[in-house]
Amino acid sequence: MTVYLHEGDLPAGVLAPGPVAVDSETMGLNPHRDRLCLLQISDGRGDEHLVRFAPGEYDAPVLKAVLADPERLKLMHFARFDMAVIHRFLGVWATPVFCTKIASKLVRTYTDRHGLKDLLKETLGVEISKQQQSSDWGAGELSDAQKEYAASDVRYLHRAHGVLVERLRREGRTHIAQACFDFLPTRAELDLAGWPEADIFAHL
Repeated sequence: MTVYLHEGDLPAGVLAPGPVAVDSETMGLNPHRDRLCLLQISDGRGDEHLVRFAPGEYDAPVLKAVLADPERLKLMHFARFDMAVIHRFLGVWATPVFCTKIASKLVRTYTDRHGLKDLLKETLGVEISKQQQSSDWGAGELSDAQKEYAASDVRYLHRAHGVLVERLRREGRTHIAQACFDFLPTRAELDLAGWPEADIFAHL
């Protein structure tokens, strides 16, 4: 298991075919203000690849092709945010997508703890640290702790996906989950267009 750091783009041929786990690190939670600093990606076979971006430099043709590949399922936790950030800075929609946070909320109705840390602990018995979550991702050099944190956010998503797919099937909610996943690009576009909090389906 190795964590690779790449500058500006993903090298060609480093990912095996099939689903990829994807996550992002930004300077904050406002995609209009806070730039994309790092994108993590893994094919689930043991290695994680971190792609770091310099300010304003998002010409990453290999990475963009992987993210936009309609034959590759993208696994994300809170895909709504990551999809918006990816579209804002890289100009592609990372679809099709499976959001482990949405799936968790649909099947783990016995808890209100749907963060990745709690999801992995309960479903896989895996403990991850979130200590570096609020660190400076735009720093000139990333610490080993930052790189490990970023890698851990995609390291277990393939396994979590397997558990959640089975639970969705068991509870008869696969079709609801899929409809939610299909709507995510629209939800992300609404966020980017200025409706991040408003419920446009509400009466008032």
